[in-house]
Amino acid sequence: MPKVFKPVEISPDETAARKDYFDRHTPHIICDSVVKRGGRFCVKVRIGENYQHPDDADHYIKFIQLWNLETFVAEVQFAPGAQGGVPSNVEVDFYLTAKNTMYLSVLSACTKHGLWHSEEVKVSVTD
Repeated sequence: MPKVFKPVEISPDETAARKDYFDRHTPHIICDSVVKRGGRFCVKVRIGENYQHPDDADHYIKFIQLWNLETFVAEVQFAPGAQGGVPSNVEVDFYLTAKNTMYLSVLSACTKHGLWHSEEVKVSVTD
């Protein structure tokens, strides 16, 4: 089983020294925390916040997967150069319909630095 990285697994000393490395690889979920049952809502996933990820032939974001607990929900795959061959904060929007409360997380893969996991985001459902 490959190692899955999370920024919370590093010491405070390492955090300062490696902030750019962790920032440019960590996926973030941006969505409403409460949605209407049966209504469609957007889940934006963004890789990094302050630092951009390379888009080189041998170093790029290969895929972004969206999960609800242990249930695979959706995936998008990228080819090298999909971001124009320039560093960027890779973003993708997933549109979902919620029947019940969801606990969303993201798994993304960098071709050079492995798998990265987001913080879990709870999406409550109202009638």
